[in-house]
Amino acid sequence: MKPIFLALLAAVAPLGILSAADVDSEVEARKVALDLAGAFSNDGFKIRDGHWTGAIKPGEQTILAVNLYAGNQYWFSVGAVAKAKNFAVRLYDEAGKPLLTETYQDEEKAAAGFSPTTSGQYFVGIGPVSAEPNTFCLVYSYK
Repeated sequence: MKPIFLALLAAVAPLGILSAADVDSEVEARKVALDLAGAFSNDGFKIRDGHWTGAIKPGEQTILAVNLYAGNQYWFSVGAVAKAKNFAVRLYDEAGKPLLTETYQDEEKAAAGFSPTTSGQYFVGIGPVSAEPNTFCLVYSYK
């Protein structure tokens, strides 16, 4: 049984198992994002189940695709650990054109609000960061 375990371990090792520090960073980033999204709940927004986490480097932008529905209002909230600075959240239409949004920005958290007039696929851009590489978490709310 040991050879099978070692073969399985050798196959899984390159997949990049998260360290405890990586998991802690994701948990902290999610806490910050949910704290910000909770403020929008006071205005009747419901936090969507699920979240996205990932690593981000200074000067880079992470893009996520989302399906939005006309008539709804959305807030996209991003959080990171305290060493992150100057996050920005931007929305783009299906052609990659930047959209006019309401924005909120404060150190390790940022948000963008948007009400689409057409249902379809949109893109959420997260970044840039003017600090060292970091972990982010995105959650979004709707009503």
